[in-house]
Amino acid sequence: MFTRISSAALALLLASCGGPGEEAADNAVDPLLASEAEARARAADNGLAYCALAGASRFAPDCTLEQVESPNGLVLTIRHPDGGFRRLLVTRDGRGVIAADGAEEAVVSTVSEREIEVALAGDRYRLPATVR
Repeated sequence: MFTRISSAALALLLASCGGPGEEAADNAVDPLLASEAEARARAADNGLAYCALAGASRFAPDCTLEQVESPNGLVLTIRHPDGGFRRLLVTRDGRGVIAADGAEEAVVSTVSEREIEVALAGDRYRLPATVR
């Protein structure tokens, strides 16, 4: 059964995200980035995800975000307005998320201390996360 994702739950699950190319390397918090991340976290609480699909340059709350626990761990399903979707598996090894089906590689980068960006086959998603 699918349930709406809570940004707090996702943040806890993605708590160890980080890695090469981290943009939040210094501890200074950009107020604009923090405000935008907070708005996207509120959207996630309402089942919405900010996405930029098919190479779009701007993010919009056009996708929906669902979660389901599987034998492999938590799977996030991001549904596009046109009916397409992406499935991401939340990892426990610090990478954040990977493509659940493994067909395409999900590239995770840090946007801020509260948010990650996931790029997958020309689509990009902003997800709430606590970056260490």
